Amino acid sequence: MNELKLNAYAKINLGLDVLRRREDGYHEVRMIMQNIGLCDRVTLKKTGDKGIVIRTNAGELPVNKDNLMYKAADMLFTEFDLPGGILLELEKNIPIAAGLAGGSTDAAAVLHGVNRLYELGLSLEELQKRGVKIGADVPYCLMQGTALAEGIGEKLTRLPACPQCAVVIAKPPVDVSTRTVYTGLRAAELKEHPDIDGMIEALDKADLKGIADRLANVLETVTIPMHPVIADIKNVLEENGAMKALMSGSGPTVFALFDDEKKAECAAEVLKNAGICKTVLRTGMKL
Repeated sequence: MNELKLNAYAKINLGLDVLRRREDGYHEVRMIMQNIGLCDRVTLKKTGDKGIVIRTNAGELPVNKDNLMYKAADMLFTEFDLPGGILLELEKNIPIAAGLAGGSTDAAAVLHGVNRLYELGLSLEELQKRGVKIGADVPYCLMQGTALAEGIGEKLTRLPACPQCAVVIAKPPVDVSTRTVYTGLRAAELKEHPDIDGMIEALDKADLKGIADRLANVLETVTIPMHPVIADIKNVLEENGAMKALMSGSGPTVFALFDDEKKAECAAEVLKNAGICKTVLRTGMKL
């Protein structure tokens, strides 16, 4: 096999809690991660020439060692002294710097792809141990599905799948630095925390309303004051039929759950016409 095509799925956070800042500078988190149908497409091709080459339709992305895909390929090529080189072609569909783990899921696809193309025989757990060195979301992106993430995000427990529903994704015309958001968070001063245990119970019961009622993200306390348009987007979605809307990750992207596809379609149209979003997409859960 000389070529492999993979889908790299975006993630949302159904619940995101930060427990404390650790001495090493990372934050202790407790999150419920969920894939959605929105995905990038990654093609890996073996080449005779040494080196890692990245081609993409997203002109704003680096195509050198600063790209997480490059880091993923370079890690395995160096460790296993692989012959030749590799061409990584990325069709970018997930909004960039959006809180949807776009870079991490692309890196995860490369780890999976190199493992398969070169028959390295690495298990999921072995890939995850390497992936966390690239980014905290990479171990989850390697596993996918519905999961409880703890530690810095690398301690994963698979959960029952979220019930299928319509999802609207909306990104305002701003970018957010994850580092800036976490630096601005005062975890010890948080007065309210997401009901992660209640969310897990709702997932166990396949209770979509129970899940929607518990959507919460403590990072909103930092990102929304920086970019109030996030709150405006949430309000438009909830006023137009969303069960609930929430910022994903460190933002600025907002997602909303709908129990009816028609409601989702109408809400997305209203949001597009409001002129406060750079990107509005409709998708569903990736089960």
